This record gives sequence, structure tokens and C-alpha cells, in this order.
Amino acid sequence: MKKFTVVLVMVLALAMAASPLFAGGGSQSSGSGAAAPRTRVYRLADNQPDGYPTVLGDLAFAKYVEEKTNGAIKIEVYNNSVLGDEKTTIEQTQTGDIHFIRVGLNPLSSINPIMNALAMPFLFRDREHMFKVLDGPIGEELLGSLQQQNLLGLCWLDAGFRNFYNSKKDIRTPADMVGLRIRVQESALMMDMVRYLGASPTPMAYAEVYPGIQNGIIDGAENNWPSYITAAHFEVAKRFTVDGHMASPEMILVNTGVWNSLSEAEKKIVKDGAMEGAKVERAAWLEAEQKYEKQARDSGSIITELSPEQHKLFEDALAPLYQQPAYASYADIIRRVRDTK
Repeated sequence: MKKFTVVLVMVLALAMAASPLFAGGGSQSSGSGAAAPRTRVYRLADNQPDGYPTVLGDLAFAKYVEEKTNGAIKIEVYNNSVLGDEKTTIEQTQTGDIHFIRVGLNPLSSINPIMNALAMPFLFRDREHMFKVLDGPIGEELLGSLQQQNLLGLCWLDAGFRNFYNSKKDIRTPADMVGLRIRVQESALMMDMVRYLGASPTPMAYAEVYPGIQNGIIDGAENNWPSYITAAHFEVAKRFTVDGHMASPEMILVNTGVWNSLSEAEKKIVKDGAMEGAKVERAAWLEAEQKYEKQARDSGSIITELSPEQHKLFEDALAPLYQQPAYASYADIIRRVRDTK
């Protein structure tokens, strides 16, 4: 019996050593006998729905990284706000509970006000000008400006130009906005901008906008064409004004603890993967903008196009924002943006 027990123990030990469950904490043996690296799984948060351009960019980023690391790094995309709203997921990415996040400038400005420099109203002449800035030295500076907040920007994404829409009346001049309750992101700049136009800003989570308009808590919001359609805001706010008051480019960011844990080769793959995701997102954005603008017009939304004179009324109403102490400190960046040809 004693001899049988010893033999049984030896057999079990050999079986455990051969099993993937006990080889390096889950590593699997390769054909050469060398242990493959353990897969590290990271989470990426996005508040947009399936098929949205930023989500397509997230997925392209994740696919690139997994393929180039031979499965050693896997990024799981959690979109549709399943990990929380933007404010919550930014905080969780700062602490490392979430590892990557796709988010825009306005909510980031609450933790680093310098982000407001690129979110000022009517700053960019057009999309070409915007990406000339973002893909140059200014954009690179701002990608790295959040490291004290435990975040590092990896790439810039397109989010189009933002416009006002509401359920009450056509907006052709700032005077038409007086008295309207407009949802804004949780950003001091966004609230100031709406106040300067005579409306009442109401900070609110993105998922609450539809019921907010439907139930009369707010009268409208401001966003881009894809968000207006994919969030179904066109169903409850039929009046859309093409004013393009702000371009609010977005980023994919990584928690700095995660970033510092990567090898130099892995950092290059992650950075290159983010740039690949940005390329996919930017192309998808242009297609989505055309598609959703057409859908908005076909749906019966009342689309108000501003004349040059009407557009200038909005620019003039918001020009004093640039002189406010909170934003005047960005004068050098704003000058460099405007000087970019």
C-alpha cells in the first residue's frame, strides 16, 4: 500500500506539471517547449453604442495590439457606458480600475483645465486645420499633459463640429436661445458658453439626455450629427441648428501605471495600435457624418442653416469668453493654433 501511495503521488505531480493550469499561472506551452507569456487583459471604456465611429476605432486598436503581441496583450472594449458615465470612467481610469478610455476634451477639462484650450468656440477654421494642429507639436503636448492625473493620451480622434438642437423653436440667432435649458457636458467652459448665448446650461450624463428632453427637464442639447441620431435625440428634439460652435476632438488614453508596466517594445505596439485605431475612426467618422445628416433630414427634423451674418452673431456673442481670466491663460496655445497653416 505504501509503495502504491508513493507511485500515485508521483503520477499526480507529473500530471500537474504538464497541465497548463499549473504551468506559470496559466501560461501555455509552445511547440518548442518554451512557455508563452501570460495574456494580460485590459479594459477600455467608451460611452458610445455599437457601430459608432469611436467604437470602431477602439476595436481596431484592440485587434492590432492583440495580433502584434501574439495574444500577450488583450484589450476588451466596453462601450455603451456599461462601465459608467464619462465622469465615472475617467476617475476609474485615473485609479487604474479601468485601463484605457476613449473620451473627449470637455469632460477631461475638469481634471486638467488646459484641455479647454482646444475646446474654445470657433477656434478651428475647418477639419483640415484641426488635424494639422492635433497631429503636430501642439497636439503632442496636450496628449502628454495629463500625466500628473495618471493619464497619457495615445491618439486624437475626430468628433466633428457640435451644433445646438432643441424641442421648442428654431434657433437662428443667439437671441433665440434665451430661456432655453440646454444640456451640456460637465465642463465649466461648456456652461459658460451656453450662458453667454443667453440659455441656461444643465450638466447631465449623456444617457439622461433623451428622457430629459422627453420629460421636459431640459429643452435641448448640443452635439454632432452621429450622436444626434445614434442616441435618438432627433425623436424628441426636432429642431437642429447647424452652427458648428465648437470642435471637440477626442482621445484614447491609458492609465500611466499600465503604460509604465509595458516593455519598450509593447509601448510601441500600443502607440502604433492607437494610431491605427485613430485612422479607422477618422475614416468612419466622415462616412457617419454624411449618413446621419441625411438620416436627420429624411426623418423630418427641421434643419436650420445659418447665413454668414447669423453665424457671425454667434461668433461675436462668444468672443468675450476668450478674455475671461479662466481662459485667457491659454492665449499662447490659442495663438499657435490660429497661426497653424
